[in-house]
Amino acid sequence: MLKEFKEFIARGNVMDMAVGIIIGAAFGAIIGSFVNDIIMPPIGLLLGKMDFANMFVVLKEGAQQGGPYASLTAAKAAGATTLNYGAFINLVINFIIVALAVFMAVKTVNRLKRPAPAAAPTTKECPQCFTAIPIKAKRCPNCTSQI
Repeated sequence: MLKEFKEFIARGNVMDMAVGIIIGAAFGAIIGSFVNDIIMPPIGLLLGKMDFANMFVVLKEGAQQGGPYASLTAAKAAGATTLNYGAFINLVINFIIVALAVFMAVKTVNRLKRPAPAAAPTTKECPQCFTAIPIKAKRCPNCTSQI
């Protein structure tokens, strides 16, 4: 069983998948920071200094302290049950940016994988003697027929 496990781990597909997961996690952290620190603050300013992370609805007041709560952190500290739709909005925007970045990466890789277009032909066949002649020839050098 140990031998089979070593063979499974040593396969290229497993190693490629592991590298992909590690890179994906790092990429996800970068995109998360991009969304939370770069994209959302200007959107919040455009919408009247709104902070999406603090957009929530109190479903049940906290046991330690009643509402209204200034922030989501304060509501959670008070033990309130909240519906955090602002965090959901952040995650949806995060997902859209990650999906767009992955789409662009896949599109670029696919473009690089495409075979080079075939070179334009430099010769053609004489219709009389079927000899290969230059594409710009007006007369066949072998049978002297007009082309």
